[in-house]
Amino acid sequence: MPALKKFRIPPLQSDVAIFKNDKKLRLFLCACILPAAALLVYIVLIPTVQVFSMSLYNQTAMSATRSFAGLENYTYLLQDEYFLQAFSNTFKLMLGVPLVTLALALVMAVIITQSRLKEKKFYRVVMFLPSILSTTVIGMLWTFIYNPNMGLLNNLLEKLGLGFWAHAWLGDPKVALLAVAVVLVWTNAGYYMVMYIAGIDNISPDVYEAATIDGAGEMAKFWRITLPLLTRVIKTTVVLCISTVLSSSFVLVTVMTNGAPAGATSVLLQYMYQQAFTNANYGYAMAIAVVTLTIAFLLSKLSDRLTKND
Repeated sequence: MPALKKFRIPPLQSDVAIFKNDKKLRLFLCACILPAAALLVYIVLIPTVQVFSMSLYNQTAMSATRSFAGLENYTYLLQDEYFLQAFSNTFKLMLGVPLVTLALALVMAVIITQSRLKEKKFYRVVMFLPSILSTTVIGMLWTFIYNPNMGLLNNLLEKLGLGFWAHAWLGDPKVALLAVAVVLVWTNAGYYMVMYIAGIDNISPDVYEAATIDGAGEMAKFWRITLPLLTRVIKTTVVLCISTVLSSSFVLVTVMTNGAPAGATSVLLQYMYQQAFTNANYGYAMAIAVVTLTIAFLLSKLSDRLTKND
């Protein structure tokens, strides 16, 4: 028999090596990436630089020129009681709303997936429905619900014999922010419920069956199986919910109260909008925008760190 020739399998090249050795591939990839990169620079990077630049000047709509102010706008932020109140309100919402929203969403997800509840699809759709409605529509709807004279909430309390709880919900500085927070929870709970349902469905039924055989009750299954295996999903939803509150609170507050009464419901983005388009104080408004952008950046870094830890 003729001697068999030795056959050597060529070593596999990494993607980086292929990219370095193939000039046509490099040109093709650059041609694909360049339009998207140019659009990103034009839509995101350049406006961001302009916002920071404008925050260093004193400029109003009535003035044809602007004067350099340096860090004066940022210094004034620490003295502006309305900004400090908007800052405080924003953080109250970012801390309280996600906690209640995600806890409620998790409870609803567990009930739908692990209980003997009938018509589960119907309840899932009903709970998810607020998440697909326009935020503006939701704000108008709840403004009517909170109306002290014709609102559904006060009328319901009267019929239930709880008229002493009737309130000017959006007119009282003590409860106005809480009323807005309730709307944020109602709007977002169904969305995160669906995410938790998807996470629970990915847990193998064999794990629950083994726990049942070992005599574990429903609460034990939740604390020792469901919750630990949903850790990654929970981390993701925490960051998403905080970011959502930061953005959607602006629309709700603008539609429902516009920061009233006396700034009790004012939030950062709404106060920035008011300074720019009501007071025509663009330089100061851009300083507020930079602060808000910094918060959003820190949230993105938090999200990245949580993902890496997984």
